[in-house]
Amino acid sequence: MENRVIVIGGGASGMMAAITAAESGAAVTLLEKNDRLGKKMLITGKGRCNVTTDKDTTEIINSFVHNGKFLYTALSSFSNQQVKYFFEEAGVPLKVERGERVFPVSDQSKDIVNALRRKMQEAGVDVWLNATVKELLLEDGRAVGVQLLNGQKLQANHVIVATGGASYPGTGTTGDGYHFARKAGHTIVPLRPSLIPLECAEGYVKALQGLSLKNVNFTIETAQGKKLVQEFGEMLFTHFGVSGPIVLSASYKAVDYWQKNKEPLVGIIDFKPALTPEKLDARILRDIEEQKNKQLKNSLHTLMPGKLIPVFIQRAGISPDKAMHQITREERQRMVELLKQFRFTVTKARPIEEAIVTAGGVSVKEVSPKTMESKLVPGLYFTGEVLDIDGMTGGFNLQAAFSTGYLAGIACTNDDSGVK
Repeated sequence: MENRVIVIGGGASGMMAAITAAESGAAVTLLEKNDRLGKKMLITGKGRCNVTTDKDTTEIINSFVHNGKFLYTALSSFSNQQVKYFFEEAGVPLKVERGERVFPVSDQSKDIVNALRRKMQEAGVDVWLNATVKELLLEDGRAVGVQLLNGQKLQANHVIVATGGASYPGTGTTGDGYHFARKAGHTIVPLRPSLIPLECAEGYVKALQGLSLKNVNFTIETAQGKKLVQEFGEMLFTHFGVSGPIVLSASYKAVDYWQKNKEPLVGIIDFKPALTPEKLDARILRDIEEQKNKQLKNSLHTLMPGKLIPVFIQRAGISPDKAMHQITREERQRMVELLKQFRFTVTKARPIEEAIVTAGGVSVKEVSPKTMESKLVPGLYFTGEVLDIDGMTGGFNLQAAFSTGYLAGIACTNDDSGVK
């Protein structure tokens, strides 16, 4: 008897699930509400698509903020090395960049999406675009198909929910999967943004808009001085606050803190993490000696970006017109302290719609980690970001999407129970 599988969602995990199930002999229909596949994938990695990571499995699991261990079987079934092989065999050469991030050599995310589309076509997946699922069809406690928004009903032995999270709703990830899961009796862990820019209170932040920083430390502390997280790398100032890789990576700690506490946090930038305060003071003394007759405002370009200088001088409480040789020891110490601890108030995260990844989702306690099948509703599977899993930046979330999609695709072809 024919094994019919419906996949809801044409993103990374949905397309991988469809390919795997079809290659394993199932008759697969993939339903995508947008007019094209992989819409969110096309904008990942600034349009370059950080397709996976070259780190080992333990590092990948440890790079998930919530429930990384749930992914062990999925990652063992379809590892990052297998993902790399999959795409290179599909005609997309890959490269490994700093931080062991893996990208297509072309730097074009569309090449990844097109490869998945080709593989689905070769496997015989029936792809329906502009097909919005209204609800799951359940019978005797089992998933037996879906009903579309236009009223059409489609029967299946297995239904895979691969609808993504709640971030970037313009790409179609509007939380449909949570609705389906909840109606099927599943617990939805409260949704919150992960990998999200942060808003700041100080007015001078707007003056620093567009300033990009490299090789800095970014720390988030409580108002009482307890360190929550510290990251090293690149960040930038925006019109509302701070963003960039290390801010996004640190943001989950702030969001988790704000779940229980409503008070603002403190952001701290160390502009010179490689220098101790003593070495930095010696560096400033050398600059003073070399430029002793210059005004302070014209003498700091070797120490910091030009855009930072006016704000820095104002915060240090020194006259910008003061000659370098007139800088007092106390003023020099304030400069050192400010370069090592540039502090500002972090008030909140940006809206969840702007998050790269959604934290929260379908509780993994109610999903089998060995198959991605619901423990509550036979024949129903959940993959990718709709689950309560969220990783750091660096290709981890796409790897999880591919691995969970692959595992669900395999699992639903190993079980021929259900509607005939």
